[in-house]
Amino acid sequence: MSNPSTEPFIRTLQPEEWSILREMRLRTLTQSPQAFGGNLALESEWVPQQWQDQLKKFDYVVATIGGLNVGGLSIEILDGDFGATCWIGSCWVDEAFRGQGVLRSIISYVDSRAVEKNWQIQGLGVWVDNLTAIAAYEKLGFVAMGPQIASSSKPGNHYQRMIRKKI
Repeated sequence: MSNPSTEPFIRTLQPEEWSILREMRLRTLTQSPQAFGGNLALESEWVPQQWQDQLKKFDYVVATIGGLNVGGLSIEILDGDFGATCWIGSCWVDEAFRGQGVLRSIISYVDSRAVEKNWQIQGLGVWVDNLTAIAAYEKLGFVAMGPQIASSSKPGNHYQRMIRKKI
């Protein structure tokens, strides 16, 4: 039996919660800069309106344990490669909480809203050298699709597209 105090509470941020998105994104880029295409220095300078605009562009799902935001991801609706109906981005779990089912809980939440939000065929991109993330996504049912793609945000890096159909 699981301990309720360690079970993540999963929810979608509301537009007025832009400061939570800011805190998580900057912590993500500080803790795992190599895993993302973002730029900590640039995003640190964003004003509130820029963060609010991000929450207008996509849904941001956050996992909270004991009052601490420990993981999250963004979801953008699009007609994507390989039939994807949405694209997952900025997927991150705090180092202290990895391997504890946080990502699985987030994806379960996404699945629970898949029909309502058109999140049935989920796509994402992952750096080809991020073997830990690739393994985690594969455990959740994501499958590598197509060739590796050169990054426009991080020249010299390549990413792999992965697709998952809501189970």
